[in-house]
Amino acid sequence: MPQTSRRAEHWARTRSLMIITLVIWFIFSFVVHWFADALNAFTFMGFPLGFYMAAQGSEIIFVVLIVWFAWSQHRIDTDTGFAEEE
Repeated sequence: MPQTSRRAEHWARTRSLMIITLVIWFIFSFVVHWFADALNAFTFMGFPLGFYMAAQGSEIIFVVLIVWFAWSQHRIDTDTGFAEEE
C-alpha cells in the first residue's frame, strides 16, 4: 500500500474516531444535564438519575471515553503502520 493511501486511511479513521468521541462527550456534557429534571423521574442506586449523572455518572463516562479513545487510536495506528515501536 503506498504511503499516501495509508496516510489518507489513517486520517479518515482518526477523524471518524474523533467525531464519534466528541459526539459522546457532547451528549454527556450538555444533553444529559439539559434534561436533568426529566431524568430525575428515574432513580439509580437510590439517587435521582439527573443528580447522579451530574455528580458522578458523566465523570465515569469521561474516564471510560478517554481509555476507549486511546485504545482505538492505538489500534488505528497499528493497523495503518503508524504506531510507535514498543
